Amino acid sequence: MVTTEDGFEMPSNKVKLVENCWEYRRTEFSLCDDCFDRPLALTDRPPVFKKKHASRNVLLKDAEPVSIEVLNTITEEKRHKWFGSMASSQALTQSVFGNLIAYGKLDCLRALVGDDGKPLFIRDSAHGSKCQLEFEVDYLGEKSRGRTSIDVLFNGNYRIAVECKLSEPKVGGCSRPRLIAGDPRRCNGSYKVQSPRKLRCSLTEIGVRYWSYIPELFDWSAEIDHDPCPLNSTYQLVRNLLAVCVDRTGRVGLDFGHVVLLYDSRNPAFQGDGKGICAWKKVRAALKKPSLMQKCTWQEIVTRLRADSTLDWLATGLTRKYGF
Repeated sequence: MVTTEDGFEMPSNKVKLVENCWEYRRTEFSLCDDCFDRPLALTDRPPVFKKKHASRNVLLKDAEPVSIEVLNTITEEKRHKWFGSMASSQALTQSVFGNLIAYGKLDCLRALVGDDGKPLFIRDSAHGSKCQLEFEVDYLGEKSRGRTSIDVLFNGNYRIAVECKLSEPKVGGCSRPRLIAGDPRRCNGSYKVQSPRKLRCSLTEIGVRYWSYIPELFDWSAEIDHDPCPLNSTYQLVRNLLAVCVDRTGRVGLDFGHVVLLYDSRNPAFQGDGKGICAWKKVRAALKKPSLMQKCTWQEIVTRLRADSTLDWLATGLTRKYGF
């Protein structure tokens, strides 16, 4: 463990990632101090590009015109707050999937299969051309500022959503229990009526339709109390499943699509009893069709990239920057 300047201990996998990123910074950007928020030095956090230079956090092949297509796969207004950090999972996602989209190389992922023996990412002819990053879902009753945004969506008659993680300590949980005391939207983490609301879920109260569909996909009844709420630690994965298994008319289908959790195999959050993998297991165990929830690692994807000689530059860049 390494103690950060904020007094927190950094797990070994994050330490290694930070070391990789700083070495990459030294070799690739040694004359570009003005691009970063801190000078070249040993530090307890990854290098962070200044906002106006954040595009340089995406791996690109020289100055080819196609690089503009790569950067357009996630527009600036859709970038996360810490997109400029070399540990940004969103920048990593754009580096991999943005390049595969722009170069027409998504088919290189076809050989990756889930534990059901079926392809994880490419299942129909449309998937090679209909892949979008930061796809916004507008049919689950969410308010515009809180809509589900899918990291990667393979669109077609069958939809595949990919939830991408790098150094995160868990998958995203419901934000309502984290609201300040006294906020009427706050939830105590259980699925039960809590004053002043009249319904069990704070989100249902404002028209979000998650619990209208959940019982059709999961062994979770909407008509009884749950403590803790099953979405408390699994929220992000459940939203992804709803996004691909519910259509715009409100129909729910067990054969409409599936979700892949994509993560760094070195991250302890996705090993053993880590919070990330436990959330994945909880979702899978509750699904009426468990194969709707799959998983894959960045390391497996890099192996597939190396199998295509035209993508060796990308695989090499990912290894040098992230240590994959």
